[in-house]
Amino acid sequence: MRKFSCGRPLYIEMPGTVDDIDYSDIEAKYRVEYDESFDNTVVVDGVPIIDKSKLEKLLAKICKEFSKRGVSIKPDDIYMPWDDAKGKNKGYLFIDFRNENEANAAITAMNNHPFDAKHTFKLNHFTDIERYADMNETYVEPETEEYTPREHLRAWLADPQGRDQYVIYRGEEVQIHWHGKPSQCELAYKPQWEPFLYVAWSPLGTYIATLHRRGVRLWGGPSWKHQQRFAHPLVKLIDFSPCENYLVTWSNEPIVVPEGAPQGPQYFSPDDEGNNIAIWDIKSGDLLRTFSTNAENENPSVKRQMQWPALKWSPDDKFVARATPGQMISVYELPSMGLHEKKSLKIEGVVDFEWCPLSDKDREEAEKAATIGAGAKGGKKIPENKLAYWTPEVANQPARVTLLSFPSRTILRQKNLFNVSECKLYWQNQGDFLCVKVDRHTKTKKSIFCNLEIFRVREKDYPVEVVELKDTVTDFAWEPKGERFAIVSSSDPNLGNPGPGITIKTDVSFYQLDHGKNDFKLLKTLSNRTSNAIRWSPRGRHVVLATVGSSSKSELEFWDLDFNNEDASRREGQVAKDDWGSSIQLLGTADHYGVTDVEWDPSGRYLATSASAWTHTLENGYAIWDFRGQELVKQIQDRFKQFLWRPRPRTLLSKEQQKQIRKNLKEYSRVFEDEDQRESETVNTELVAHRRRLVDEWNAWRARCKRERAEQKGQEGGPEKNSEEDKEEIEVWIDEVIEQIEEEVVE
Repeated sequence: MRKFSCGRPLYIEMPGTVDDIDYSDIEAKYRVEYDESFDNTVVVDGVPIIDKSKLEKLLAKICKEFSKRGVSIKPDDIYMPWDDAKGKNKGYLFIDFRNENEANAAITAMNNHPFDAKHTFKLNHFTDIERYADMNETYVEPETEEYTPREHLRAWLADPQGRDQYVIYRGEEVQIHWHGKPSQCELAYKPQWEPFLYVAWSPLGTYIATLHRRGVRLWGGPSWKHQQRFAHPLVKLIDFSPCENYLVTWSNEPIVVPEGAPQGPQYFSPDDEGNNIAIWDIKSGDLLRTFSTNAENENPSVKRQMQWPALKWSPDDKFVARATPGQMISVYELPSMGLHEKKSLKIEGVVDFEWCPLSDKDREEAEKAATIGAGAKGGKKIPENKLAYWTPEVANQPARVTLLSFPSRTILRQKNLFNVSECKLYWQNQGDFLCVKVDRHTKTKKSIFCNLEIFRVREKDYPVEVVELKDTVTDFAWEPKGERFAIVSSSDPNLGNPGPGITIKTDVSFYQLDHGKNDFKLLKTLSNRTSNAIRWSPRGRHVVLATVGSSSKSELEFWDLDFNNEDASRREGQVAKDDWGSSIQLLGTADHYGVTDVEWDPSGRYLATSASAWTHTLENGYAIWDFRGQELVKQIQDRFKQFLWRPRPRTLLSKEQQKQIRKNLKEYSRVFEDEDQRESETVNTELVAHRRRLVDEWNAWRARCKRERAEQKGQEGGPEKNSEEDKEEIEVWIDEVIEQIEEEVVE
């Protein structure tokens, strides 16, 4: 090595060259790995074809649609191929995500997403194109997967004894019971579910829902396994759609999405913040849409009573609607939750509305039309839904009730009303009648009276009949599948402000459609009652009048409206006018102290009453009665909260099959009577055998004691003697008063 220095920087000559230095350790430490795969790239098909003038608007809308489902993208992440010859895009695009996980989440959230009425997104990995394009043409038989049967969610309907189920909620404990004849009642399941607010059955009894602080869970099947969950923190109320396809959840706390919260189709996104009501798909668990129940420009400090359910479902689950008071009714299509025809029903002053239920005939026609095809030859047109709404008096415009066909939006019938204070809409469960209970005031507005405006929906031109009443109607109920209704009315001066310990006196009246005169006639009035609730049996005919929520009265009255066999002829108008209503008969009366809830079972044979600790804490529990008012079960339980019968779905038997069963009912009854007789004989045989076993055990015990006694005496010395010396005589002295004389001694 040589050194050179002449006033300049020192240069040191090293042996060898720069190429001889090994940098492999430094390169290995600071090597940057480049991801050369395309797993983070997604291909989106179903994109609208546009020209470049609409590109910016389209990209913004695509980004917004993705963000609604919890996927965050920017226009810069999107590459859209163009057809230069036509000056338009090719109907698909590419999106680059940061990693494969984000790409997978986007595909899960947005695949088959309806972008608009004509376009639906189809998402695939870019690498899938190469994977499926380079397929091996040699057939390889796939491995056979082991079949694992899923539980039938309605297996409980196949119970050989035809029993119903009910759930009770007490303290933090839930129990599900079978109910039938006394010998058939037993505990079905006792789940170990964590504490929650309350339980609720779905409308057809398929699921039972439990409410927790973090959301809602659904359970079902023979083993009561977890079926679905919905993440809505602090949920307070839920509502199922009629066909159990969708669920609505509500919380008084607005939705907040914290940083780092899970994202995806089953979770809230930042766009949902501030809302408090959500709609979910039950089968997939996906969130469909959220709303706010707070009206615009509303003062948050002013508390108002919220109407529940806030969203109302059409009976076929095709539409869900919500009313903006005083402005409009917005109807949304399912499952897209898009506004129908992109516009609401503008109705100035609208207060409330109700969907018309489907009749059994309408359901059968809809099922046939869906099977054959509405456009096929010989196919029937699917009947449209109907809804009714009312608007109050505004300026010189009278109040009005309107019957509307949907989705055609055709007005079927309108009725003007005057001097209206309030209206309530009551549909009969088959959609045959609509009753509008109209509370009217006099011109001086000092007194209130009531009219019943009854629309006969199945008749031509939808005729309306008016039933005028002098008193205030506090409760109204249609007979299921019938032409009768019952009302509770009162003229008590304490009505509206009863005060503690005051019982309101009421009258209960029954009305029937008179086919002879084609109007509704009074059947019978039960005067001077305390009843304030009407509960019709699901099968009709029987009705219970109850005094609910009173601290001093808790009466139950069981009535039969077809007690006489002449009822069939009375319905045809063949009975004399003097006999009108003669078939109404009181079957029995009962009392359940502090009753808060009254509910019939689906068969209409049993009635359950309960006193919930949510209302008061005195003698909480439940009781089960038969339709005549005979008490079958009564349980007094501390911290008792809920009793709910499990609903049953609509029967699958046709009307012809049901008529055949009614015709041969005596034969079926004979079979049931034979079963009851055999069961009774079996019970008696078991009782006799049990008693005989007890007698045999008693005799065996006596014989064993005698042997032990004999052995004991033999050990003490000598055989046991039966002489007079071994006998022990006991004398008993009894004092008997023969006569008692009292004398006064005068000193």
